[in-house]
Amino acid sequence: MEANRSRLLNAARPYIQIYSIFGLTPPTQFFTRTLHKRRRGILILGYGCFLIAITLMVIYECYANIVALNKDLHQFHAEDFSKVMGNTQKVLVVAIFVWNQLNILLNFRRLARIYDDIADLEIELNNASRGLSGQHHWWSFRFRLAISVGLWIVLLVGLTPRFTLVALGPFLHWTNKVLTEIVLIIIQLKCTEYCVFVLLIYELILRGRHILQQIGVELEGNHSRDSVQELCVALKRNQLLAGRIWGLVNEVSLYFTISLTLLFLYNGLTILHIVNWALIKSINPYDCCQYMRLGTSLLLSINIFLACLYSEFCIQTYKSIPRVLHQILCLPAAEDFPMLKMGLREYSLQMEHLKLIFTCGGLFDINLKFFGGMVVTLFGYVIILVQFKIQTFAHSKVRQNINMTEIKEKYRVN
Repeated sequence: MEANRSRLLNAARPYIQIYSIFGLTPPTQFFTRTLHKRRRGILILGYGCFLIAITLMVIYECYANIVALNKDLHQFHAEDFSKVMGNTQKVLVVAIFVWNQLNILLNFRRLARIYDDIADLEIELNNASRGLSGQHHWWSFRFRLAISVGLWIVLLVGLTPRFTLVALGPFLHWTNKVLTEIVLIIIQLKCTEYCVFVLLIYELILRGRHILQQIGVELEGNHSRDSVQELCVALKRNQLLAGRIWGLVNEVSLYFTISLTLLFLYNGLTILHIVNWALIKSINPYDCCQYMRLGTSLLLSINIFLACLYSEFCIQTYKSIPRVLHQILCLPAAEDFPMLKMGLREYSLQMEHLKLIFTCGGLFDINLKFFGGMVVTLFGYVIILVQFKIQTFAHSKVRQNINMTEIKEKYRVN
């Protein structure tokens, strides 16, 4: 792995190791260039068997949960679209895990290129900033990664069993419940893996923008032709690095396209499924799981929100680069040196064409606008679901009253 020459990847390495333990991404040892070929082959074979074992376990747990769900539905006489919704949710779990394993196989080389690009960009950005004044210290990235991702992983692992264990129902054996909780946690960790890569890109964009700001500071205080020519070269290098960051974003988006699409679909469907069960069990005055269902819905929503929020941070920071270019263009040095002015305009034109977008195969963009649209859509479906359930409850109440009336009439006749 390129962590040996990249401080950013070295800071993210503990998280990548955690994801590899859960079968979400290949272990970092697979990308170590010094690893012997035969030993790498043995590790890949062993990890492949481990992934197959995880997939078989998930398939079995999916079957056990479907059986328990059918018993629950039969007990509450709710065998309507609840059965279709619940079974679809369970099948989506299997689809997510199967695709994650296929993604490791099909996109192994793409992931290696992503690691290489991150390491190379960090080295080149560090080299580009050496000759500039006002150096910035980046030692706090590890701490920010721990606050942004590490803390949320701890909350996910701690709160998911607290909110979902009781809701699994009485028809599921305790061993199946434990394995189901592990599966539910692993699914949500895929979103945090995406967040780690987004934060790595965010850090690279911040460093590129900082270098550009320092170029502007140098141009304010020095107008000699030789120094301006050197700054023009630095500006061109920064432009090329910005283009490579844009390409890195596309690679990361392609790597997570289907994984995030399935995950977002699963979370949305699970929230609707939770609301559906809350309505079904609302007639029970002793039901104590309503607050837990609300907590589960919040966990699923926050997980999607964080992915959209960090992507939005990247997008907005990238969009701030043209403003820095405009500030440099307004300096007197830009008017005195046509070469510098042309370089700034070329850079600005590139930023207009290479817009930073985190997308899932063109189906949707991962940003705060998408999250807002998703929330509105879910509320719309929840309203429809509530109206449907209220109508069903009303019909059931009417039928119950008719049956009670008929029974009373029979007793009177007798």
